Amino acid sequence: MVLAGGQGSRLRPYTDDRPKPMVEIPGTGVPIIGHQLAWLAAEGVTDAVVSCGHLAGVLQEWLAGARLPLRVATVVEEEPLGRGGGLKYAAARLPFPDRPWFATNGDVWTRFSLREMAAFHAERGAVATLALARPRIPWGVVETDGSGQVLDFVEAPRSPYPVNAGVYVFDPGFAALLPDVGDHERTTFPRLARQRRLAGFPLPQGAFWRAIDTVKDLAEAARELGAQAGA
Repeated sequence: MVLAGGQGSRLRPYTDDRPKPMVEIPGTGVPIIGHQLAWLAAEGVTDAVVSCGHLAGVLQEWLAGARLPLRVATVVEEEPLGRGGGLKYAAARLPFPDRPWFATNGDVWTRFSLREMAAFHAERGAVATLALARPRIPWGVVETDGSGQVLDFVEAPRSPYPVNAGVYVFDPGFAALLPDVGDHERTTFPRLARQRRLAGFPLPQGAFWRAIDTVKDLAEAARELGAQAGA
C-alpha cells in the first residue's frame, strides 16, 4: 500500500495543482510515486493499493495512463480519517488480505531490500515492523569533551537516534488493530510496543533514504538518481 493523500504544503507551489506524490523528481519526468512503484516492483511486489486524498483525481488520471510495472488499484479517502483511520480504510482493498503486506508513505524516497525486511519481520514474530533510518541532521554539530573544551565541528552528521522511515511490514491481522479515525502512531504502535509485538528494521549501511518534504529534498533525490545512473 502507498499512502498518497498528503497535501505537501511545504512543497508549494509544486503541490498547488497536484498531490505531493505527483511532484516530479527533477530531470526525470517521473513523479515521486512512479519511482516508488518501480522500486516496489523490483522488490517483487505484484499488486499495490494507492490511498488517495488531496487532489485524488490528478493521481488517479496519471496512474490510469502510465505504463506501470505492477497492478495498481486506488481508494479515495472522502473525509479525513487520520493516518491510522486512512490506513485501515485502504486496507479493506488489499488483494490478498490473508497475507502480510508492505506499506509506505507516498513521500519517501528510498532503496533497500524489502525481502530482507520481510524476513526480519517473520523471524521476530512481530505484528508490525517499521524501517528505521538515521537521517543527516541539517545543522553542523559541536563536539566537546567532559570539561567543555570544543574538540571539533562536524557538518550535517547522521542522527544518533533512529527515526521511523515510513516503510512497514504488517501481519494480516494488523488492520483490525487500527483506529477507525485517528493516528495509529499514537495508539496502535505504542500498544504493540508495550506488548513487544512491534519490531524495528535498521536500514542497511549505505541505503539511501529521504522524506521528500522540501524543494531541497527533491534536488537531493535527483542527485542520487544521477549518481546511480553514473554507477
